[in-house]
Amino acid sequence: MNTASSLPAARRALCAACLRPQQTCICRWVTVLPNHVEVLILQHPMEVSNAKGSARLLHLCLANSRLEVGETFDPAQLQALLSPERRNLLLYPDTEDASLGLAMPQPFDNAWLREPLRLVVLDGTWRKSRKMLYLNPLLQALPRLPLRDTPPSHYLIRKAHLPDQLSTLEATVYALAQLENDINKYNPLIDAFDGFVAQQASYVKRSA
Repeated sequence: MNTASSLPAARRALCAACLRPQQTCICRWVTVLPNHVEVLILQHPMEVSNAKGSARLLHLCLANSRLEVGETFDPAQLQALLSPERRNLLLYPDTEDASLGLAMPQPFDNAWLREPLRLVVLDGTWRKSRKMLYLNPLLQALPRLPLRDTPPSHYLIRKAHLPDQLSTLEATVYALAQLENDINKYNPLIDAFDGFVAQQASYVKRSA
């Protein structure tokens, strides 16, 4: 039987909360806020060990959130995650994607704001998130929530491939503010994200 002392040093040094090495732990930036709209984060496996990724910080900051890792999800498992006690909305642009053969989704209806909601967020590069959508028909069927009039991204440590592209944390925060009609509620999470970005940028400067 393995004991803690017999485990490799790298594994012993991982933070149990943020799952990063202790020397690069991001838990000091965690600011827990209660979110009325539930958040389900579906994270591409390649993002799990990405030091620049913001999904884990987002999950730790949102009291009512769940994070699942995968590219192709078992339909029964995904259906359970999309349980019907809340209306599910996919945080994704509402444009038709002809390259994947995806039809225009059901348009967002403001009447839904009076219902219990769940925001489904795909965490991955634009290319990976499109593939996740293509591989999971249940996600394709969800009505989408496009973001409107968002501020410039604070995500200075990762190259954007599209205009106005945001980090997972930023996009989710702005979506929650939009759905909950509270523009300032999640500002502390943007402040936390700024601290996280500065921390990651400092590692880049040290290695340069």
